[in-house]
Amino acid sequence: MKKHMLGLAAVTLALTPIAAAAQTEIQFWHAFTGRLGELVAAQVDNFNASQSDYTVVQSHKGNYSETLNAGIAAFRAQEQPHILMVFEVGTATMMAAKGAIRPVYEVMAESGASFDPDAYIGAVKGYYTTTDGDMLSLPFNSSTPVLWVNRDAFEAAGVDPDMDLSTWENVGEALDALKAGGEDCPLVTAWQSWIHLENFSAYHNVPFASKDNGFAGLDTELMLNGPAQVAHLSAMQDWAKDGKFIYTGRRNEGGANFRSGECALFTESSAGYAGIKAEAEFNFEVRPLPYWKALVDEPQNTIIGGASLWVMSGHESGDYKGVGEFLSYLSSTEVQAQWHQDTGYLPITTAAGDATRASGFYDENPGTDVAVIQMTAKQPTANSKGLRLGSFDQIRGIIDEELEAIWAGDKTAQEAMDSAKARGDALLRRFEAANR
Repeated sequence: MKKHMLGLAAVTLALTPIAAAAQTEIQFWHAFTGRLGELVAAQVDNFNASQSDYTVVQSHKGNYSETLNAGIAAFRAQEQPHILMVFEVGTATMMAAKGAIRPVYEVMAESGASFDPDAYIGAVKGYYTTTDGDMLSLPFNSSTPVLWVNRDAFEAAGVDPDMDLSTWENVGEALDALKAGGEDCPLVTAWQSWIHLENFSAYHNVPFASKDNGFAGLDTELMLNGPAQVAHLSAMQDWAKDGKFIYTGRRNEGGANFRSGECALFTESSAGYAGIKAEAEFNFEVRPLPYWKALVDEPQNTIIGGASLWVMSGHESGDYKGVGEFLSYLSSTEVQAQWHQDTGYLPITTAAGDATRASGFYDENPGTDVAVIQMTAKQPTANSKGLRLGSFDQIRGIIDEELEAIWAGDKTAQEAMDSAKARGDALLRRFEAANR
């Protein structure tokens, strides 16, 4: 009888949750908080519930820069996660970290997970692929800048919220009218370098840097001090001086001002949709990013921001099958379509965009397809396929300092951008020397 009871206990033990310890644990580090953090957690929970072989553990590691630095430090300490979220400006840094990463195309091939590189939107995957078209990291949260409009603020200032805002010339007229109508914050922005220099350059088809914006070689240099960029920043300097453009910070500090209803216009990522929809107690809409009619007859395409998922080396070979399964799950049409609809990030696959349109989501939520159209309406040029610059996180810090000098009236736009070029080029030369 005792033997029988012992045998029964062993069987029972095998069927209890303790058996879950046999699952392979996959560590995933990311930079999301708030509503986006909740949505990432839901994706992870849903994947974990969909199978019994792997458990993905998601961890927030700070903002984009902090998450990248945490990943680098962890690798040096041999405590790296399996999957690391890295923002797009860290792409060149990760590419140069040979031995630290495992290319996604190799991981997916070895894992046997479902993976079709041609299923991904060209303007998105191009940022994260080699010149041979091999995908190095998985596009995850890809966004592009748009113009957010507080319709109630326009009406309160006596300005028609349906006015044409497709050009910066027209936006300038709107800012004049909004200020005259008593609006204290006519325009605010997030991510000033990304929107008003990096995307501005692509949208107007002028180079931000030489060598195809760094894609064609490490011996690149900045070209952000050209006539087009200087003209735009000079106009913004005038708006700042007149209280029509309000500067609130380098990242997305302006998001709180817009979501609270304080500001009339907001240049921000399409992914602002999640927070704005959740918090705004006013009528809002999304419009395409404006362009200068004086510079181009029609705009080119904007480029992506956001981040991709890099697979870190140094783990057990069996772990990578689980990594591949998770990345395949994230790329599935249903998951991608829901992510796009919930967040405002671009659908990274054509099928997810088609599924969203077929569901009627764009018809029910006008403007939510603006980012997709803006990114895909034209074939990217050498100036508009993105940036691949070493040490770009640090270079952005330099650019931010120089832009702040413009907004404060301490430097002209030309002086500031000439300084940004000289200081940034010095970092590019160091990166080139270290990665020859």
